[in-house]
Amino acid sequence: MSHGARVIRTGVSSGGPAAPPAAATTASSSAGSDAELMDGAYFRSCAGMLKVAQMISLLVGFISVNNSTWTDYSAYSYFQIVTMCDLVMILFFYIIHIFRIYRKLTCVSWPLAEFLHYLIGTILLLIASIVAASKSLNFTGLVAGATFGFLATILCVLSIWSSYKVSCITQSTSKYH
Repeated sequence: MSHGARVIRTGVSSGGPAAPPAAATTASSSAGSDAELMDGAYFRSCAGMLKVAQMISLLVGFISVNNSTWTDYSAYSYFQIVTMCDLVMILFFYIIHIFRIYRKLTCVSWPLAEFLHYLIGTILLLIASIVAASKSLNFTGLVAGATFGFLATILCVLSIWSSYKVSCITQSTSKYH
């Protein structure tokens, strides 16, 4: 059993291929600057679409509860706070991926930060949805808010599984190859 240093390959590298010829550089300079600024493929990726679906369901749940008559102020204000905080954090990570900020700020372990956010946020969202559903008393707006809260919880669990699968399983199998 060897205890030497191991190299773990990631999708981000500090070194790239050799520089292209000058003629190719000038032809692709305008397209290259746009491609470097934003990651257009992330919009269409499963992770990107999952984040958009989470944000939409959280926003619809928040609006449904906000526009309803409340029977228990503390339960629904907790639901609103959790949905908005979760929405803001998902939007934050979405922007991090879209603008490739994770390549510039390498001092942060972005997969771990996103995994922990989803883990904590999903638990809080599940609690908030359960409390909102139990206090809804058949008001349609409150039931709709709790339903969208549960939908967002399921979508967040999918994100937890995909981030766990990508970060933990990939690293554990790559050290044996």
